[in-house]
Amino acid sequence: MQITILTERELRQCVQLDQEIVDAVADAFTRLANGQAMMPPPIMRVEVLENNGEVDIKSAYLEGLDSFAVKMSSGFFNNAQLGLPSLGGLMILLSAKIGFPEALLLDNGYLTDVRTGAAGAVAARHLARQSIDTVGVIGAGAQARYQVRALALVRRFTRLLVYSQTPERVEQYAADMRQELGVTVETLASAEAVVRGSDLLITTTPAKSPVVQADWLHPGLHITAMGSDAEGKQELHADVIARADVVVCDRKSQAFRLGELHHAREAGLLAEDDPHVIELGDITVGRSPGRQNDQQITVADLTGTGAQDTAIALLAFRKAQAAGFGTQIEA
Repeated sequence: MQITILTERELRQCVQLDQEIVDAVADAFTRLANGQAMMPPPIMRVEVLENNGEVDIKSAYLEGLDSFAVKMSSGFFNNAQLGLPSLGGLMILLSAKIGFPEALLLDNGYLTDVRTGAAGAVAARHLARQSIDTVGVIGAGAQARYQVRALALVRRFTRLLVYSQTPERVEQYAADMRQELGVTVETLASAEAVVRGSDLLITTTPAKSPVVQADWLHPGLHITAMGSDAEGKQELHADVIARADVVVCDRKSQAFRLGELHHAREAGLLAEDDPHVIELGDITVGRSPGRQNDQQITVADLTGTGAQDTAIALLAFRKAQAAGFGTQIEA
C-alpha cells in the first residue's frame, strides 16, 4: 500500500486562496445542509493550559467522495513570544472505500488557514452589503490576513482599519496589507473605533472576554467572528448577538457549544430554536436568503467544521497530484 506524503512547501506551491477554494468550501456547507455529510458533532480537544495551547481533531465524510480527511490542528497562543506561528497541524486523507490512509498532508496549519479564510468569504458573499468601502479587522495574526485576502475575492473595498493589542504586529500587518491589496490601511487605537468606522468587521483573536460591544454597532454592519472556537473564548458581547437581525453559524450543534452563540444562550438572550439563527449551508443551498436589505445587522459565528477540512484536503491532494508533487512510501 502506497501513501503520499506532501510537505507544506509543496502544498503552498499548488494551493492558493482563490475562487476555486471558496467554491469548494461553499459546497461543503451545502452538503452539510443537505444531509450529505457525516460529521461527528463533538470536536475532540486536548488542552495544554500551562502553555496556553490546544489541539483539536476534526473530521467529516462527504457522501459520494472517494476520500475523507482527519485533521489535527494546534493553537499555541504564546508562540508569538518565541517568534513562532500560533497555529500548526496536519491532515490525514483516508480512503472512503477501504479505510486505508492515502496521503499525509504536513501543512503545518496552512490548509486550515486557507479553508478558514474561504469560509469567511462564503459568509461575506451572502451577508455583507453588496457595496462596502471600509473593512475593519480586530487582530493582526494569520487569520487577520487570510480573512481579508478571501474577502477581496467576493467584495471590493478601498480602506482597511485594524486594531490589535500587540502594536509591533499591527504595524507589520498594516504594511503587508497595503502592499498586497493596494488599499489604504489605518491602525486605530481601539476596537471601538474600528467597529464604528467599518462596513464589515472581522474578528480574529483568541480573546477570552468580549472585545466588541453592542453599543458600537450600526445599521448595515456585517460581522464575521472567527476566534471563538472553544467554550472559554469570546470576542463578541452576548448583546451583539441579541441585537443582530440575522445570525448565521456554520453548525448549530457546534456553535451553541463552542462559539459566540454559546455565550448568548448562557446569558439567556438566545435559544437554539431561535428562528433568526440559521446555518450557512441553508443560505448556500437556497433555503434561506441571508441579508435582505442594506440596513440589517448581520453576524456570522464560524467555529470551523470537519466538512471544510475534507473539502480542502481533497482539493489540495488533487492539485498536488496534478503538479507531480509528493513522496510515495510503502506502508
